[in-house]
Amino acid sequence: MTAAASPAHPAQPTPVTLHCNSHGQLCLTLSDGSRHTGLTPVRAFPIHAPQHSISLVGQDGKEVLWIAHLDDLSATARELLEDALAQREFVPVIERIDAVDSISVPSRWQVVTDRGASTLVLKAEEDIRRLGPQHLLITSREGVQYRIPDLGRLDRASLKRIERFL
Repeated sequence: MTAAASPAHPAQPTPVTLHCNSHGQLCLTLSDGSRHTGLTPVRAFPIHAPQHSISLVGQDGKEVLWIAHLDDLSATARELLEDALAQREFVPVIERIDAVDSISVPSRWQVVTDRGASTLVLKAEEDIRRLGPQHLLITSREGVQYRIPDLGRLDRASLKRIERFL
């Protein structure tokens, strides 16, 4: 695995080894032999460039390693890192809107996501944010964020239900 070391982010990649310890914590060994335990991966641009610019942050809150792109990693290290990111990030993708109980807020939505059926409560119209012409981020009353990456992929009934709020 290669990545750029932090904080200087040199042009030449630095070989490193990623693994999980017996406690399930993400660990890193750098080419100089230094070891770091309990790392947290953080995407710099989780929506627009999820494969780019990932920081491994130590338990002290300081960046230990900067990874320019997931393709810079070996297949094994990339899988470990993607698993760690998936555990940290929970943003279900809405595939269908089955019901909305009100045309005003608060409203209860019955949706089907890439992670299964869910119910969310929209407390304010501002909880629907446009991230692009067809891309929405919806935050439920509980603080869970849901994405609709492409409105054009929703079925007609789902589009009709959400258009009232756009």
